[in-house]
Amino acid sequence: MLMIKLGPDICGEFETASSREWLETNGIGGYASSSISGANTRRYHGLLVAATRPPLGRMVLLSKFEETVIIDDKRFDISANQYPGAIYPTGYKFLKDFRLDPFPRWTFEIDGVEIEKSVFMVYGENSVVCRWKTVGSEISNLKSEIEIRPLLAFRDFHHLRYEDSAFAHDYQVEENLVSISPDPEMPTLYFAHNAVAIERHAKWYHRFEYAIEQERGFDFSEDLFQPFRMRFDLSAEAVVIVSTEAQDAVFAPVFEKAEIRRRSNLVKTAGALDDLTASLVLAADQFIVKRGTGKTVIAGYHWFSDWGRDTMIALPGLTLSTGLPDVAKSILAEFSKHISDGMIPNRFPDAGETPEYNTVDATLWYFEAIRAYLEATDDYDLIRKTLYEKLVDIIDWHVRGTRYQIHVDTDGLLFAGEPGVQLTWMDAKVGDWVVTPRIGKPVEIQALWYNALCIMTHLAERFDDRQNQSEFSKMAQIASDSFNGQFWNADEECLFDVINGDEKDGSIRPNQIFAVSLRHSMLEPKRARSVVQKVDTELLTPVGLRSLSPTDAAYARVYIGSPLERDGSYHQGTVWGWLIGPFVEAYLKVHPNDAPVKARAAEIIDGFATHLSHAAVGQISEIFDADPPHLPRGCIAQAWSVAELLRISKLSREFANHE
Repeated sequence: MLMIKLGPDICGEFETASSREWLETNGIGGYASSSISGANTRRYHGLLVAATRPPLGRMVLLSKFEETVIIDDKRFDISANQYPGAIYPTGYKFLKDFRLDPFPRWTFEIDGVEIEKSVFMVYGENSVVCRWKTVGSEISNLKSEIEIRPLLAFRDFHHLRYEDSAFAHDYQVEENLVSISPDPEMPTLYFAHNAVAIERHAKWYHRFEYAIEQERGFDFSEDLFQPFRMRFDLSAEAVVIVSTEAQDAVFAPVFEKAEIRRRSNLVKTAGALDDLTASLVLAADQFIVKRGTGKTVIAGYHWFSDWGRDTMIALPGLTLSTGLPDVAKSILAEFSKHISDGMIPNRFPDAGETPEYNTVDATLWYFEAIRAYLEATDDYDLIRKTLYEKLVDIIDWHVRGTRYQIHVDTDGLLFAGEPGVQLTWMDAKVGDWVVTPRIGKPVEIQALWYNALCIMTHLAERFDDRQNQSEFSKMAQIASDSFNGQFWNADEECLFDVINGDEKDGSIRPNQIFAVSLRHSMLEPKRARSVVQKVDTELLTPVGLRSLSPTDAAYARVYIGSPLERDGSYHQGTVWGWLIGPFVEAYLKVHPNDAPVKARAAEIIDGFATHLSHAAVGQISEIFDADPPHLPRGCIAQAWSVAELLRISKLSREFANHE
């Protein structure tokens, strides 16, 4: 199985090691994550972040362990923290390497003795398995121990913990199991272990500093509570399973073998032919989680929940490109349960179960996800029996009008928007300020609307629904005629971004690429090639497409600063990794049977391999700075970034093999 390894040049330098993060997930919305230096740099970091209402209700129960190796009574701290003006301890200095193999492993070297630490989550449970063992024979004649001190947070993952007299200190000890319940509103936390001693040592640690929170303009200091310490004999392997359920440490090797086998099967099922694809398959698995009796997609780690738009865009890559059509089927069926007034939800909030429907494109992407599912499976029975009537109703709602003035205008194009609401994927909002309101007729919405009408025309024909077939076909033709008559920007030889009455926004943005990349396109070949050329020239970077041309006065070169500064630049130049998918697809479509084009497409995709060793090791970031060197920003792991790379990798291979 694929291994990503970082050596001492990265691991031994605090800032560099802290800029690399690791992520383990459990398939129900929970995760474990931190930096490879051992220092938490975000409020979202934690050794056990449990999903208490899968896939949401995420709580940082255990922030981390403080770890001290004891060799012949000499103490060596191998953990690290950032405090005001100081890094303590400095365990990263003992760090020889970090490996993703297939889950996080650290090798520490202390006076010639090597100690390996590993962390992984148990699939389907809020459980994390931590193991420490010596490597080699150098320690055979030495007395060696490791002391583990848990630091508890017990808080919502968006919040921070401060010393609190109401925080319950008591814990219960049974044979090889410790349990603690500091907050009656949260789950009991269990520590299954093979320690030789548990010692009471109640203590608050104060003023941990989280550098990335500080950089992002948020509160960044936290207090954590240590209830006890655990001592292990390193002549054998030290094991702790931290869980919201009572466990037995003896099963740690069983859990490990099961997880390695599960991940190996994912790669095998996907038919991954190279290291990049294998890595992306494992990355994709981290986003697919349980919701109710079905499946959904976590949009990004650490802070996103499951979003309708992200889920539908990511579905083909995460499931169909990885050989998991049953998961795609489950997701499509699950979202169909939440259709309201012709719309699927934009977001399931962390607090509460009432979905939000403030999106115009999520529902249109639902049609494209269904089209991709049908192409992969030919499962028309699912659509006919459970979805077709709902899809017809969605079209009807869009024709007569639904929320936020979403309706078909007299020209057959789809109007959407009202002041104070952001409905497209360019959805940044600060207070009452909608950064890119795009009220009217956004270009990608028209492309998606036409695509949906063509899909429905095909389904109506397939299901012998002649009346709707004729109606959908006429609607598609009217939309196409209006689009071509209104959206062509002759001065720039590309498409306008938004049209609202007589106002035409000529900003050069990536949204126009969907008018070429989607299966059903309204553009004739010459215009399609011109659009791709414009996007290639002004927006393409090695890690995705810029959200605005550098020639625009509103162009933002970097994505840093306060929440206001960051949200203000979110779609004003910032590079989005997921957009590489529609670009490569459009690029291949307008240059058929062109060998140099095939080679360039492969080169663009392969260029992301380097990024797997940056930000979240083994993952693809959400966004990047607009200007070189295009530093990764935002979420360290984004579903549609991974999904579109997987989808377009498969498409590119098929294109290259096409005679």
